[in-house]
Amino acid sequence: MKKLGWLGAKEGWYFRDLQRAAELSHWPEPITLVPMAFGDLQVAFLGGSSSSFSDQPYELNEPQQQLPQPDALLVRTMPLGSLEQTVFRMNALHVAQSNGLRVVNPPRSLEIAIDKWLTLETVRQCGLAIPKTICCQTRDQAMQAWEVLGRRCVVKPIFGGEGRGIMLVTDSDMAWRVFSTLEQIRAVIYCQEFIESPGYDLRLLVIGDALFCVQRMGNGDWRTNVARGGQAQAFEPTFEQTQIAFKAARAVGAWMAGVDLISDASGRDLVLEVNAVPGWKATAQALDVDIARFLLEKLLFDPILNLS
Repeated sequence: MKKLGWLGAKEGWYFRDLQRAAELSHWPEPITLVPMAFGDLQVAFLGGSSSSFSDQPYELNEPQQQLPQPDALLVRTMPLGSLEQTVFRMNALHVAQSNGLRVVNPPRSLEIAIDKWLTLETVRQCGLAIPKTICCQTRDQAMQAWEVLGRRCVVKPIFGGEGRGIMLVTDSDMAWRVFSTLEQIRAVIYCQEFIESPGYDLRLLVIGDALFCVQRMGNGDWRTNVARGGQAQAFEPTFEQTQIAFKAARAVGAWMAGVDLISDASGRDLVLEVNAVPGWKATAQALDVDIARFLLEKLLFDPILNLS
């Protein structure tokens, strides 16, 4: 039996979709999903050649035991925690990977991609085009950034997804209030130029050497996130867009990534974000592809899976 560890909410659509795919009859071995909780993760060195990684307690009468490991571990989300907890959880994933467990995505790619600024800087260093972006910590710096970016900029939380907390700042009084609030709560202030688009952007879902692409439309909202009511439809990317998607995913070290592209007024494709915990619901529906089945096949039955 193949076991896929699941680090994330087990009540949501994605867990159910993988469970549905796992119950299909064509698999060479039965598949079971093993829900794991970030809050219960532990690592231990009890002698021998390696540390162990688990979310299960050790038995008192078997102090030397190595708890069973899944065949692969899919990281879907991380709950809020203290800085100490967050660092420990990432280090626990590093231990799991060093023990030979297939972790998707690898912990270093998660560390990069969770930080929007670090993600863009990483892909920029690989030669990919990105929007003008200024990251700072004070209201005065942010007000100057707003001026530099044309007195119109998008402000995003440096950590976050699905379009939550993103706003377009076009007024000086609004800018002053927004940046004052962010400074007071000790947030990093992430300011990005607003790219005029034809009303859509692209989500390119990279899974290993495969690519699934949709065009996302905001239906009148400049934010195109499907989680905010946007719509996705099938789209055939150009060769250049395909190359950008793979290059961006590899730049952050992600085996599975959602690469968001937008075209500027000159037609140049810019990388907006690289999501290392991407959803696939809208993409699967728009393309009529069973992505959950494809993901299980690659993670659990591909003997030469390359996660580096």
